[in-house]
Amino acid sequence: MLFSGRCHYRVIFVFSSARDSEQGQLHIQVTKLFDLRKMDEMMCGQTGQRELAALMAEKDQAKDMIEGLISPPKYGESKGQTDGGSSEEGANSDYRGPSAGSTACVAIIQNVQLLVANAGDSRCVLSRKGQAYDMSRDHKPDLQAEKERIRNAGGYVRCGRVNGTLNMSRAIGDMELKQNKSLPAEKQIVTANPDICTVELCNDDDFLVLACDGIWDCMSSQEVVDFVGKQLKHENRLSTVCETVMDKCLAPATGGEGCDNMTMILVQFKKPFTIATVNKEQPLASNQNSECNGSTVTSNDMP
Repeated sequence: MLFSGRCHYRVIFVFSSARDSEQGQLHIQVTKLFDLRKMDEMMCGQTGQRELAALMAEKDQAKDMIEGLISPPKYGESKGQTDGGSSEEGANSDYRGPSAGSTACVAIIQNVQLLVANAGDSRCVLSRKGQAYDMSRDHKPDLQAEKERIRNAGGYVRCGRVNGTLNMSRAIGDMELKQNKSLPAEKQIVTANPDICTVELCNDDDFLVLACDGIWDCMSSQEVVDFVGKQLKHENRLSTVCETVMDKCLAPATGGEGCDNMTMILVQFKKPFTIATVNKEQPLASNQNSECNGSTVTSNDMP
């Protein structure tokens, strides 16, 4: 994740658990799990940087660049030993962290509960009887709440970009936009704090799509749901369906839409669901509300 320039990575994953849990307890657990501010802190410390460099050892060019930012291990420091995060001494102790970053979109399925946590402009969409329901909102600088936080932290929005450069308002990394020492992490120009949405699944739910903005720049939520639904009628391999979506989005030549990076995960639900409770609240369709749509919508931003 420590590449130079405005390059951004996407972290998108789904996991499921059969363990029983109250909705509130699961929400708290995910909030702790999804503490992306800890990732920011780790990337500013020398040990964290070395760990990231080791993970990318197969990428020689990236490894050399990352290690160039890191001072040699201090005397007596052993492998696996932590070094206190960003408050380290050494030749690069004033390193403020990477100027690049990553979005993150996480979906957790527990029994019949779907919980989605998102920071950045990746998106999670639920297909219910062929209707698209946005389970996350794209954190773009032009959103009123995002714009207010950016301005209150001393930043600005120009041409739909944070400080005229970054086209998303939440991300891991991008530490140059998180340097206001008088503000907590959730109130910085760019923050890693996620929005969290929950909804109960039912037998009308067909599949879940998680994808980065390279997909959503080319197709709307409903267009993706329609296209995937048609593909699943004659294709059993979900990976092949994802490839077909990307082929459709891919630009025929360089420049314009279809040239951004593309990541996609498709989850097809097994039926029938065992419905333990009646879900009285339903998510709003993606064409009815541009915000995060779910039975419960929570932002971790502090008042």
